[in-house]
Amino acid sequence: MRKYDYVIFDLDGTITEPAEGITNAIIYALKKYNIQVDDRSSLFKFIGPPLRDSFKEFYGFSQERAEEAVSFYREYYKDRGLIENELMPGIKHCLELLNKAGCKLCVATSKPEEYAIKILDNLQVLNFFDTVAGASLDGSRDKKELVMKYLFERLKEKYEGFCVDKAVMVGDRHFDIYGANYFKMESIGVTFGYGSKDELTEAGATVVLDSSQDIEKYILQNI
Repeated sequence: MRKYDYVIFDLDGTITEPAEGITNAIIYALKKYNIQVDDRSSLFKFIGPPLRDSFKEFYGFSQERAEEAVSFYREYYKDRGLIENELMPGIKHCLELLNKAGCKLCVATSKPEEYAIKILDNLQVLNFFDTVAGASLDGSRDKKELVMKYLFERLKEKYEGFCVDKAVMVGDRHFDIYGANYFKMESIGVTFGYGSKDELTEAGATVVLDSSQDIEKYILQNI
């Protein structure tokens, strides 16, 4: 009996290496406020959580200023940042194998859905995914659990027998693991993105893996 029918992937730091596009867009936005960034790696903490929250937490922006900063960010990202992206090592082969094994692959990301679809299409992996769920542009759906709820509603409409007990979440940050925990799902934390093993373990990941090859092996053993 199959354990996992649905494998849900985070996008940034799990499927893609997004640092160049994201940091360039943040630098572009911060320049509007005369904020200079000397160390690009200091912006890696923006990768994962909703942008509005990050501008408020890391730069003390008000809600209004955070909304404005997100607009500036998108001025850069929607045309240039989207293509400043590449696949994580070995992930395409992983998607191919899981797809051939009969898993329904999905994406749940706090990135706006239309951006996620364009990125996956540009990187030539969109065809592997059954359903792509992302944040809304207005910010009303940006937390991971809200995106996952939206994804599950869509899957229930498509598949009469859909059940979260048959799904597993794969992600590189504690936000992904917390999202899975919210729905009492199993989760796979991956260390090749932007979260540490300690972060993922403390968040309660079912298992923590170090490579896309490890994801293949673990899931294929559980279907």
